[in-house]
Amino acid sequence: MGRAFEFRKARKMKRWSAMSKTFTRIGKDIVIAIKEGGPDPESNSRLRAVMQNAKAANMPKDNVLRAIKKATDKDTADFKEATFEGYAPHGVAIFIETASDNNNRTVANIRSYFNKNGGSLGVNGSVGFMFDRVSHFKINKPEMDLDELELELIDAGAEELFDEEETVMIYGSFESFGALQSTLEEKGFEIVSSGFDRIPQTTKTLTPEQVADVEKLLEKIEDDDDVQNVFHTMAASED
Repeated sequence: MGRAFEFRKARKMKRWSAMSKTFTRIGKDIVIAIKEGGPDPESNSRLRAVMQNAKAANMPKDNVLRAIKKATDKDTADFKEATFEGYAPHGVAIFIETASDNNNRTVANIRSYFNKNGGSLGVNGSVGFMFDRVSHFKINKPEMDLDELELELIDAGAEELFDEEETVMIYGSFESFGALQSTLEEKGFEIVSSGFDRIPQTTKTLTPEQVADVEKLLEKIEDDDDVQNVFHTMAASED
């Protein structure tokens, strides 16, 4: 799971090399969280998590405040979350998460990317079963070893922990997000960032030429402003 996450994280960092793009997506997450649960992070766990992610991404305070103001404006359109599933060339499954204020535009764009780049857009459920949906938390490393930390968190749903030198990455099921968040906060662990991932159950190894074909489609999808996350079953490069 750790290797799959690191590969996707590397792709995300490449995709978000322009900080403005990162901030735009986090700003959208703030709007969604506030529309869903209100502007108080104390009572809105989703907003609390997004604001931690904003801090981890070094998003300026002014940008965060603007996003909060935008979300509380009654004239601001709601972002509707939707998912898309399909296949890239060479049988690589793709799962896409979007948030959009115009679903017709999003559907048309996603379909166009698949059609023009050798892929095929499927129906909901066509590839989703190939991924395990998990929650994850990155915390600053506490003054205890990984085994002790795991014992502290196992009842809250922690399943895997990875040492990242100055931080620890914690994985649990999708359903355990709330319990893990509450437990980490109650025990005083400092959460750096958190979120959800879809980890492929199996991956497909491709030739460099085939990888280039898949990358072409992935880059088109990832560059779309309505796209929040992209998951796929292409194996990580050995480079």
